[in-house]
Amino acid sequence: MIVVHGLKTCDTCRKALKALRAAGHDAVLRDLRAEPTSAEEVAKWYAAFGSDLLNTRSTTWRGLSEAERTEAPKALMLAHPALVKRPVIVEGDRLLLGWSKETQAALSLRRH
Repeated sequence: MIVVHGLKTCDTCRKALKALRAAGHDAVLRDLRAEPTSAEEVAKWYAAFGSDLLNTRSTTWRGLSEAERTEAPKALMLAHPALVKRPVIVEGDRLLLGWSKETQAALSLRRH
């Protein structure tokens, strides 16, 4: 089972889910707004990806005040799920971030 953590409105997440299913993987989307992450999950993901996990290109980030932007990244991602870079793909113990050529190669997929 592959879990694509993201937002149901995110085009990249939908594209990843579609490609995974087309390749025969049992893949599901976890909408981070409907099913928020736990502090433990964010800590694990942050340990794996560091500051790359914080999506500073999002509309949510641009809407934050300068003071809010100085808060701890993990706290920000817990308070604002859209600040988690998408998708975070979990397959067993393996974690992948984004839908890059590298991620697709790691999942043995061709880019569509």
